[in-house]
Amino acid sequence: MATMMLPPSALVDPSAAHGAPARNPTPARKPAPAPTPGLTPAAALPLATARQEFLGGRGYLSSCTTGLPTRSSRAALIADLDASASGHPDPAGYAAAVERSREHFARLVHTTPDRVAIGSQTSVAVALVATALPEGAEVLVPEDDFSSVVLPFVHAGRDLRVRCVPLAVLAEEIGPDTALVAFSAVQSATGEVADTDAITRAARAHGARTMCDATQAAGWLPVSADDVDVLICHAYKWLCCPRGVCFMAVSPDFAPHMSAPCAGWYAGEDPWASCYGSEVTLAADARRFDVSPGWQAFVGAEPALAMFAALDISEVHAHDTGLARAFREGMGLEQVLEDESSTPSAIVTWEDPTGCDLARLTAAGITASGRAGRARVAFHLFNDAEDVALALRALGRQG
Repeated sequence: MATMMLPPSALVDPSAAHGAPARNPTPARKPAPAPTPGLTPAAALPLATARQEFLGGRGYLSSCTTGLPTRSSRAALIADLDASASGHPDPAGYAAAVERSREHFARLVHTTPDRVAIGSQTSVAVALVATALPEGAEVLVPEDDFSSVVLPFVHAGRDLRVRCVPLAVLAEEIGPDTALVAFSAVQSATGEVADTDAITRAARAHGARTMCDATQAAGWLPVSADDVDVLICHAYKWLCCPRGVCFMAVSPDFAPHMSAPCAGWYAGEDPWASCYGSEVTLAADARRFDVSPGWQAFVGAEPALAMFAALDISEVHAHDTGLARAFREGMGLEQVLEDESSTPSAIVTWEDPTGCDLARLTAAGITASGRAGRARVAFHLFNDAEDVALALRALGRQG
């Protein structure tokens, strides 16, 4: 398939690709401009064009574990490695890739870049959120949510009271003593989609703050950072970025309550002038929570994020959940896992305590995963109806 033509901002820096000498780092980092308002579906990047960005994907049903790199990401990383190997690494180009990535993510989750901090891991971002909570505060979380969402509160060192309840009743369990509700938009182990609207309404009614992990959602499920106080996303799954690219979008009225214990040179208002000593002025916006970026990770992430920011995510959602629904129906799981009130998910799981079904999928050359005694498959951009049929045949169902 021919390589798609992405916008210039999505391409690797031409000077790096041709081995040009490294430019001097920009002396100051100015706030990134506000993102362009969301594209109308008619102006969005066509889904068919985005699908051409993937070299493979047949039989790969594990975007919930890690996404596949796009052609543009692969090209950008190879170009950077070649330039660096020839003696021309480009720190200024890396910084530009970070800022463009921040802008793309902000656009994707319908907020502005000044509210977005960059990092490398979900748990580190969650630990920063924990700094905003007073001693003994109650943190309400779903039972069996991903550990990176929960453990930073458990080990915050200030006796935070972490209370776990079933996701289905999370909104109902919010009370006057709840300081923060922390939850994943989509559960990693089951694929269940949280009722974010109900959770945020109940939290507002009780004066509680909200933190949502969108790692299993952003890229296929429409997500708005402005719906919650903090939105965190590690982009290596559904956004198809290299591992080590994480974002945290913070509301302006919550950010002042957070401290910056991980602050380093990149958290400075002027990073290149913040490399030494204690007299450093931190950035006035969410960049004060930045950690020093993994340069090559952002070089590879920027083209992928540009693509997803240009897509109509509702179209991706329809594609992904349509395939998942067809698989559920073929497995006879539709009535068990999805009732009329539930939100369709791109992740399908079912009980597989001995791992037999996962072994059958693997033997058939299909990449799937198992979590918490369940087999798990996920459908994304690069999948189609043939992937559904292959999986069903591997499991002894008609496909």
